[in-house]
Amino acid sequence: MENILNYTREDLSLWLENKGIRSFRSGQIFKWLYVKLVMDFAQMTDLGKDLRALLAGHFYIDCLSLEDKQVSADTTRKYLFRLSDGARIESVLIPEKDHFTLCVSSQAGCAMNCRFCLTAKGGLVRNLTVAEIIAQIRNVRFFLLQKGIDPLRLSNVVFMGMGEPLANYDNLIQALAIITDTDLGLKFSARRVTVSTCGLIPGMLQLGEASPVNLAVSLNATDNQTRSYLMPVNNTYPLEQLLAACRNFTMKPRNKITFEYVLIKGINDTPGHARQLVRLLTPIRAKINLIAFNQHPGTDLEKPDSKTVQAFLQILLDKNMTAILRKSKGADILAACGQLRARNKDTKAIVNR
Repeated sequence: MENILNYTREDLSLWLENKGIRSFRSGQIFKWLYVKLVMDFAQMTDLGKDLRALLAGHFYIDCLSLEDKQVSADTTRKYLFRLSDGARIESVLIPEKDHFTLCVSSQAGCAMNCRFCLTAKGGLVRNLTVAEIIAQIRNVRFFLLQKGIDPLRLSNVVFMGMGEPLANYDNLIQALAIITDTDLGLKFSARRVTVSTCGLIPGMLQLGEASPVNLAVSLNATDNQTRSYLMPVNNTYPLEQLLAACRNFTMKPRNKITFEYVLIKGINDTPGHARQLVRLLTPIRAKINLIAFNQHPGTDLEKPDSKTVQAFLQILLDKNMTAILRKSKGADILAACGQLRARNKDTKAIVNR
């Protein structure tokens, strides 16, 4: 049995044609899967019984079981999903003023070993399949529907959860095709989808050619020594190469690359670091997301005080950089990536929607 969520609309059309079925049926099936969010082929009532039976005999839908959920005082929701092989991943639903953003995972665990990231401490388990990426979005939209909330209010997706998306490139691209299918797929505008990377240059350049989604680069330092200390990937793709790749990244004229900069006390948070960040990014169409480090057990890194954070931000603004301080949400529910998974490492599955 195959998971039908692994199939793009084109893939499904080919499969149907090989079975002697007209390819337009793929659009009907996609509408049931991604617009109406059904969990059973029997619910696809505008398909004939024979076709429904054929689909049920070859495919299954979904692949995630909800193991835990936490709801913050600010209504951020964090979901811990168990995969079919027992691995766990996390997704975070973030409330905005008039919509929701979902932070999704692309791998179970991560091999990048960034010093500030809790997920890295568990290492990489494996890549997620296309279906496992897509199912995070489907399931959360289904949860919203169950609560009487329009599922299309979940209109933004960021690949900033567990894993390095570009290390799972082929499955990422397939998933993006379904996510940005605005006709009968998940109906996300490409401008509302962001892929974050620690700086895997070959994948970055491929992504720019293959998909019109937004790129975010986890930068976090303004010199190679500090960045290599925080992010071992810098030993392979140092700052000079990374910034050159950003200058050459293919994107629409009005788009900008988002540079994520986690402020860590005594490491990368001085006025000098801020001024150097301006020098590095001025030649690039850039916007900067500052994030005060989210402390977690087992790290010796610390969060800078608010005065230091505000001073850093002000230097960027005074130099006419596009910069914001990203507000921390969900701190009371272990919303930092990897925290809920670590807490539940040895617990039994529960379902708590």
